[in-house]
Amino acid sequence: MSLRSYLRDRGLPVAIVLVGLATGAAQMLYWWLAPAPKTSDFVGPPRSGYTLTNFKLWSYDVDGLPSFRMVAPHLERRENDDSLYINTPKFELPSNQPGVPPWLGNSLYAWVDKSGTLLKLMGPVYMHRAAFADTDAAEMHTTDVTAWPKDNRMVTAAPAHMKQGARTLNGIGMRANLNTNHLELFDEVTGSYPPRPKKPQAAAHPAEPGAAHPAAGPGQAG
Repeated sequence: MSLRSYLRDRGLPVAIVLVGLATGAAQMLYWWLAPAPKTSDFVGPPRSGYTLTNFKLWSYDVDGLPSFRMVAPHLERRENDDSLYINTPKFELPSNQPGVPPWLGNSLYAWVDKSGTLLKLMGPVYMHRAAFADTDAAEMHTTDVTAWPKDNRMVTAAPAHMKQGARTLNGIGMRANLNTNHLELFDEVTGSYPPRPKKPQAAAHPAEPGAAHPAAGPGQAG
């Protein structure tokens, strides 16, 4: 029996064998050409995703001073991601200066990177600070803020409205440093700066006996 007759009579089994050989050869070629698998540089047991409810979060800077505090009803850490996803947070940015109250605020959502140095406040954002010394109470309304809480810096490309006492300031795009009270608005800036009320002057004290009296005007009796 010739080879052609053998292959013709047993065409299906031969085709199956040829397909198997081709598949094996392709797999061997892939193993040979494929790059080596990446080695994991993670030290320690693998971390899993988790969810927290009604939690409190504290973050500190390199000097051990509080950089921000946060409470919220829901936090989620997703699998293989060290960052945090938070719903309706209420947060505090301490001033770390004696006599200066912290900034308090809230937003619709928040995202914190794994190092705790980058904070994104998403949706409407409201912040306020109580009055202290000769400084009026202040508040801020904006949306979608990116903040560096350990430096007390923040920036947004959205419209921002600030109010301190009777003074107001509006603009589109904002950059602020809460440590130095430096504020910069980028575009379409408007504001209102009414004069501050004058401080009441001290009442005049009556002249003591024997004190000198003002000199009389010309032509008048002394």
